Amino acid sequence: MFSAFERLVAFRYLRARRQEGLVSVIAAFSLIGIFLGVATLIIVMSVMNGFREELLTRILGLNGHMTTYAYQGGFTDFDPLTARIKAVDGIVTVAPTVTGQVIAASKGNATFGQVRGVRDSYLEARPLLTQNIVAGQLEAFTAGEGVVIGDRMARKLGVGVGDSITLLSPQGRSTLMGTVPRSRAYTVVATFDIGMFEYDATYIFMPLDLAQVYFQKPGAVTAIELTVADPERIREVEADVREVVGDLGWIVDWRRANAQFVNALQVERNVMFVILTLIVLVAAFNIIAGLIMVVKDKGRDIAILRTMGATRGQILRIFFMNGAAIGVAGTVLGVAGGIAFAANIDSIRVWLESLTDTALFPAEIRFLSQLPSRTDPTEVVIVAAMAIGLSFLATIYPAWRAARLDPVEALRYE
Repeated sequence: MFSAFERLVAFRYLRARRQEGLVSVIAAFSLIGIFLGVATLIIVMSVMNGFREELLTRILGLNGHMTTYAYQGGFTDFDPLTARIKAVDGIVTVAPTVTGQVIAASKGNATFGQVRGVRDSYLEARPLLTQNIVAGQLEAFTAGEGVVIGDRMARKLGVGVGDSITLLSPQGRSTLMGTVPRSRAYTVVATFDIGMFEYDATYIFMPLDLAQVYFQKPGAVTAIELTVADPERIREVEADVREVVGDLGWIVDWRRANAQFVNALQVERNVMFVILTLIVLVAAFNIIAGLIMVVKDKGRDIAILRTMGATRGQILRIFFMNGAAIGVAGTVLGVAGGIAFAANIDSIRVWLESLTDTALFPAEIRFLSQLPSRTDPTEVVIVAAMAIGLSFLATIYPAWRAARLDPVEALRYE
């Protein structure tokens, strides 16, 4: 497509002489701008992808993909109901649960907690939990000897395996003195750390029979959690489950239960993509400005080339190649730098925190204890194609002006 003569002249013009220092500075800034724009886009998109994947992995790994809540008093005859739900095509597991909010207290410390009364099969079916046990053994939970709590809650309360915590429920019992909050002590048999702050700091897993006694739900459960084979196609299964449940309760799937996370991440992702694309666009305008200056400075050279037999097409391709080389080089460097930075972003975060002695990524705000990153090859290709496309478009007008230059007018006053 490009002859050896065109390549020789184009790359010669990229190496500006000393008196053309401003031209080379503009070209350098254009390259740096495209490099920063492409790298930043890849890094931000990778972090957004990582956030979404990590959040959904932890949310879906610890909770059901779909939950059926009872309208009044709970599901009393829940075992036959769970059997009918389990028979629905696409359902993998069905788990009756008793849930409630409490205040957990121990050794003068207190914190908010969410109790989830479950059977031992519930925990065994969730590798995210069983593979992240920090201390203790789940065998004691299976035997009904105590509760499993998050590691961050354990640190807040200053307790460990074998210590006891007191749970206070606002749904108390009525006495002559008024309503008294219900309280009871339980032994901590294990702690877990799945890397999501909300769960590690608030969740308390309790054997189902103990939870039924504590929340005064004898022979009943407040919800039934379901997992499906494909969470992305949960709407197809939901209609069948709704027919089985009927008017006994209502259904909430994982999309509606976590809509604030999913929608917020999607909006942030789209807005950041648009904002950071402007960096590449500004760099493309720098390419236009730099090439126009090169064309103006090389007017006499262009006229001489034309008189020696160079065609307008050759002149156009020379300056097109000149600007495109800046765009391609900046894009290649940006892709390499962005992928490398995204792959090591959490290590860089830890290094910066140790250097500045500040928390750049507090788990209490970001919900995750680590800065996640997942680079999508398709998005990298789209970003690279966009940057190269803008660079090519930026070279068209200056190259066209160079090709339209009249040799007579250019040499008239030389």
